[in-house]
Formats: sequence, structure tokens, C-alpha cells
Amino acid sequence: MEKLFTKVANSVAHITGLPLTFAGCCLIVIVWAVSGPFFGFSDTWQLVINTGTTIITFLMVFLIQNTQNRDGAAIQAKLDELIRVSEGHNRFIGIEHLTESEVEEIRDKCERAALRHDKKIAAMAAKKAVAQKRAPKKRAA
Repeated sequence: MEKLFTKVANSVAHITGLPLTFAGCCLIVIVWAVSGPFFGFSDTWQLVINTGTTIITFLMVFLIQNTQNRDGAAIQAKLDELIRVSEGHNRFIGIEHLTESEVEEIRDKCERAALRHDKKIAAMAAKKAVAQKRAPKKRAA
């Protein structure tokens, strides 16, 4: 059942993202609007579009959420693998399961470490520039 739902969700997500689908929806709305005078702009005429769009929106929310969940999990798995095989710290693997405040604490630590690193690099560059300025200049022969 899960594979079937995933297949249907992927297909619907793909189809609904096509320009032709958008154009088709625009055409439906135009036909509905143009048919208003024929139906006397009745409550039933309005109910048709309201009910149709509500049902479609309700179902699309679940399909979009399913697609987003799978995409997020796939991206997270790829990032975890990159961390695992690189010089990155393995403690970052799985942090998406932490609370928001725990993740924020880790972000703050990373930002402070980056600032310290930037200051260290700037200091080294300044020392190098001063050393080059003080070094005796070689004369061309």
C-alpha cells in the first residue's frame, strides 16, 4: 500500500507541476466564470467551484506534505552520508531529530566557531602582510 501511495503521490505531484495542468485549471475557471450568466450566478453555480476547489486543495495538502517529507528525508540522508565520509563531525548526523532549541544551540556553537576561525585567518594574514613589509627588498641584478 505504501509503495502504491508513493507512486501515486509522485505521479500527481509531477502532473500538477506541469504548465499544461496550470493552463487546464485556468481554462476550467474561465469556463465556470463564463457559464455564470447561463446559470444566473446561482448558489448552485457558486457551490460547484467552491466544492471542487476545496476538495482538490484538501487532497493536495496531503500529497504535497508526503512529497516534502520524503524529499526532506532523502536530502538529510545524503547530507548525513557526506558528513560521515568527510572530515565533518559525525555528531551532526541525526540532529534533525533534536528539539528546536537543541538545534539552535548547535547552530550558535557553529557560528561562534566560524567567527573564531575567521579571526584566526585574518590575524595570520595581517602577520604575513607585516612580515612581508619588513622583509628586506631584493635588488634585481
